[in-house]
Amino acid sequence: MDHPPLYYKLREHFPFEPTQKQDAFFQMVSRFLALDPDSIFLLKGYAGTGKTTALAALVGLLEEIGRECVLMAPTGRAAKVMSHYSGRQAQTIHRKIYYPKKGVDAGVNFTLMPNRHREAVFIVDEASMISDAPTDGKSYQSGSLLDDLITYIYTGARCCLILVGDTAQLPPVGRDLSPALDVGFLEREYGMKVYSIELDEVMRQQAESGILENATLIRERLSADDFDFQFDLAGFRDIVRLTDGYAIQDAIHDSYSNLGMDETAFIVRSNKRANLYNNQIRARILDRDSRIGTGDILMVVRNNYFWLRDDSQAGFIANGDLIEVLEIFNVRELYGFHFARVKVRMLDYPNQIPLETLLLLDTLESPSPSLTSQQSQHLFEQVGLDYDEEPTAWKRLKLVRENEHFNALQVKFAYAITGHKAQGGQWHTVFVERPFMPEGPDREYLRWLYTAITRATHKVFLIGFDDENFKR
Repeated sequence: MDHPPLYYKLREHFPFEPTQKQDAFFQMVSRFLALDPDSIFLLKGYAGTGKTTALAALVGLLEEIGRECVLMAPTGRAAKVMSHYSGRQAQTIHRKIYYPKKGVDAGVNFTLMPNRHREAVFIVDEASMISDAPTDGKSYQSGSLLDDLITYIYTGARCCLILVGDTAQLPPVGRDLSPALDVGFLEREYGMKVYSIELDEVMRQQAESGILENATLIRERLSADDFDFQFDLAGFRDIVRLTDGYAIQDAIHDSYSNLGMDETAFIVRSNKRANLYNNQIRARILDRDSRIGTGDILMVVRNNYFWLRDDSQAGFIANGDLIEVLEIFNVRELYGFHFARVKVRMLDYPNQIPLETLLLLDTLESPSPSLTSQQSQHLFEQVGLDYDEEPTAWKRLKLVRENEHFNALQVKFAYAITGHKAQGGQWHTVFVERPFMPEGPDREYLRWLYTAITRATHKVFLIGFDDENFKR
């Protein structure tokens, strides 16, 4: 069988002997790039199957032949991971395709930029996270991030899209399936041919990993619709069960001391459990008794368009972005809420200079993901009292929306986070707590567990699991 010339070049960029599925991917993507720009390529792959290595080879090939390649991911953390494995700068989808337009009535609307690229290959990783419905108060031009992404790319001159993701990971909140990884959905909605292949063979270089062995066992249970999963720890040193509270505390302390807080994550199922562990870690491991301290790692829990210029590296501060507190200037109570004026750095954007901002401290221990609608309305009304003397209603509304306290960053401590918040990120060491499941394990639980353990690059510690959760 004759292969396109690009196939042989692509093989040269791949550092290993490819698996059968990887070789099939090289053949398919070579034809896709050479012959069919008005189509979408969907590369699905489980953990350990060499998906990122194959993508890095593809990026190297495109650079060699002078074909423009644009790398994107749904979050800043995912874009940072993509930049690391590809050796090329990646950016968020929002930063690349939208003008964020600030309006008085609806906050921020996203308007598509014109696609001025020619014959560019757009590669979007972590596509399982891309929703086809508005979330977090975002107002997309079409009402759908996926719609806007595809519209933007295919209005460019002979541009094409490669979507990359893992079907075993968590889908967008409120969805059973990830629409960006669903061939039937893509073909129905967009009327385009979809090339699709799924890598499911674990590479020999990864075969000795207990993390990947158990990830494979989980996705086998998912494929069989059998949710009675048991861990296999025999002979593996990279996935460890902890049962003693002191051992857990020692392991967290050692990870922080040897690796740093930004290479350690604690993944749980709910915001309530995350709050509990964050409080315990700060009190017992970090010895911090103040409400917030210098060096604290925080996660932004609601998009914010106030504190960064549109032309900055990040563009805006997104839900899920990690920040580190560098300085605390003051803490005060105002409008019935608590605020801290601080200097922070954005951990997922190393070239973004530190910025001074306001933090809303009331969300730190809230059981809700961010301010509730009632709390947001109360803050809005209290800030509005400062502008009662303004007779014009639209001007009064504009002043409130431009108030720095109304725009304070809503944050939570980021030592322990939920599976959805962890998605797209990687850490050297990950602690995973078994959630409370009164009705037993189900598909959603296994996808959460798969997502949680595959966030670790080197070590997983399992906490709270019963004897029956392990093979004997």
